Amino acid sequence: MEKIVPNLWFDDQAEEAVDFYASVFKEVNVKNVSRFGAVGPREKGKVMTIAFALNGQDFFAINGGPHYSFTPAVSFSISCETQADVDHYWNHLSEGGEPGQCGWLTDKFGVSWQVVPTILGKLMQDPNPEKAQRVTKAMLGMKKLDIEQLQQA
Repeated sequence: MEKIVPNLWFDDQAEEAVDFYASVFKEVNVKNVSRFGAVGPREKGKVMTIAFALNGQDFFAINGGPHYSFTPAVSFSISCETQADVDHYWNHLSEGGEPGQCGWLTDKFGVSWQVVPTILGKLMQDPNPEKAQRVTKAMLGMKKLDIEQLQQA
């Protein structure tokens, strides 16, 4: 079965980033680390690539040099059942990064994340169009999403 694996291109912070994500996510599996040998653009022994999984989602990190950088055009969404989960991911991933609107943030490595309560979609698609509008308006006024405030909207 084919699988799509996001590839995260870092200048030289792949190992630091994976260590950081391992401290944030509950389920982490570092599957493979490859290092530069005698031939290569980096010092022998430095990390070249890391294959890892966060909460079951596979990722691949590469220390590819300064050629590319992250933008919010691509982000990773974390579905959270509880406010405690929203708070956990938001607080840790935004540390050293930049909080954004509507549950979006950029972490200290420039990777964009969306920390989203699973109930948000249901609330925004409420059969009562006025309620759905109130929920949307409330969400648009938030940085970190607050489940109780969304439910009260």
